[in-house]
Amino acid sequence: MSQNWTPPPAGGSATVPNNLVLAIVSVLCCLPLGIPAIIFATQVNTKLAAGDVTGAQESAAKAKKFAIIGIIVWAVCVVLYLIFGLILGIGGALMGGGK
Repeated sequence: MSQNWTPPPAGGSATVPNNLVLAIVSVLCCLPLGIPAIIFATQVNTKLAAGDVTGAQESAAKAKKFAIIGIIVWAVCVVLYLIFGLILGIGGALMGGGK
């Protein structure tokens, strides 16, 4: 008993990561940059289905760029918040604000 197996075609469909998970994380960090990241990430699969591999790759790159920038902006804001909070806390303690 033999099985007939046909290999997939050589020019198969390209796969492009849509970076949607990264875009969702960035929306939680920085909303103004996360929204374009989600928009571009959702365009990837649509463009691939239409056969526009180049457009899908461009949308994936833009989604990744916006998402990473949003996460970096969030991280910088958190660090600045902690630094200023620490400085103000120590300054308040030294000025006798705890009495």
